[in-house]
Amino acid sequence: MALSKSALKSKIEAEMVKGGIVIKGEHAQASVLAQAIANAVVDEITANAEVGVTGGSSAGKYKVG
Repeated sequence: MALSKSALKSKIEAEMVKGGIVIKGEHAQASVLAQAIANAVVDEITANAEVGVTGGSSAGKYKVG
């Protein structure tokens, strides 16, 4: 499954709502915060994540994303 900023934002918002944070309304900014967090997480993972293959002819480290 590919990383999705919008899917991660939705999950972050759902967790915020579970915790009692208001994400909708005239002055609510939690949705903006959720988008910023999702963007940063996905960007960091796609830029820097590596996976290690420990055996076989493909052994080594490979960039994720």
